[in-house]
Amino acid sequence: MNAQDRTLAALGLAGVPRDDPLSYPGVWPRESGLLTGDRLLPLEGAVHDGRVPVLAVGSNACPGQLRHKMAARGISSPVPMVRSRVHGLDVGVSAHVSRMGYVPASPVCAPAAVRSLFVIWLDADQLAVVDASEGAPLPHGNYRRAWLPAPDVRVEPEDGAALPGVYAYVNRHGVLHDGSGAPRSHPGQRELITDLLLNSARLRELFGVTPEEFCARARADAALCARGTRLLAEEKRVTASGLERYVGGPAAGAGTGRPS
Repeated sequence: MNAQDRTLAALGLAGVPRDDPLSYPGVWPRESGLLTGDRLLPLEGAVHDGRVPVLAVGSNACPGQLRHKMAARGISSPVPMVRSRVHGLDVGVSAHVSRMGYVPASPVCAPAAVRSLFVIWLDADQLAVVDASEGAPLPHGNYRRAWLPAPDVRVEPEDGAALPGVYAYVNRHGVLHDGSGAPRSHPGQRELITDLLLNSARLRELFGVTPEEFCARARADAALCARGTRLLAEEKRVTASGLERYVGGPAAGAGTGRPS
């Protein structure tokens, strides 16, 4: 495949969930790559010294979304995206309605789970962009960045040794449960919103009766998103992710990315 064929459009990776909420979390690559502008190039190496490893469980693994975030802040430097096997963690549902019009993903503790996810390796400027997009620097932002150490969460890149740990964004509001109290998995946006609306008359009053109405109303009204977030808690749909204990914890050597 030549350089032209490596464009995100040619690879089917150009979609931006921020522009199309029902597509969340967007299309992920099939393999590791180097996101450079509007291209995803072959990547050499699983570990990138001088950069910070951040585990992507939602749209941060979507090259179109990641490029959109960076471009909005004038960042054009390449981002290594490393497909990895992750033990001890699953993808749950954040207990908040995003101003982008979707209900996003959030990591949850799941000791028996094994998932194929991406680690994005960020320099200082790129990390600041992603932190800001997740609300991590804000006292009441939706996410807080946490260091998940091995062996609690074991991350094995495709072509490298296990990492000593990774950063991940843990939701400040908690995550949605499956009815039994255990965190529910994220099934995709359309299925998720359909189920939430079906099971809550109050949500339907706020956001309408279809996923399309939900997304349109959420994108148009930040106060409505906040009301929807409070309603999820009021209806007792929320539980802890199990990762809260890692927020604000030590992360010695976290920026080196050296494997264990």
